[in-house]
Amino acid sequence: MSRLERVETMSDAPLGSKANPSQFDCLPDLADDEPYFVIRAHDPLSNALVELHAYIGAGQAGAAHNKLAEIMALTSERPPRPSGSPKYRETFAISGAMERWRRDNA
Repeated sequence: MSRLERVETMSDAPLGSKANPSQFDCLPDLADDEPYFVIRAHDPLSNALVELHAYIGAGQAGAAHNKLAEIMALTSERPPRPSGSPKYRETFAISGAMERWRRDNA
């Protein structure tokens, strides 16, 4: 049994959930003014986006490139969210807030 399988079997809840948080869960450590963005399993791109983040962080450029191509193929299968969508605009606002917070709190 792998380490991941052992961790997942310690609780009936999936690893990374509220009931079974990851050992790297950052929510308790967030500063009150620190912006964050949650990707839920409900989002059809969630696992691919998390894998892309992991590949980039691990310096695995080839795997990251392949995962991004997979994400782009998945997104081409459904109509895009209109650029005027409040959710679309808010996502970019959060991104900007993250960049400013990191700059001001470095």
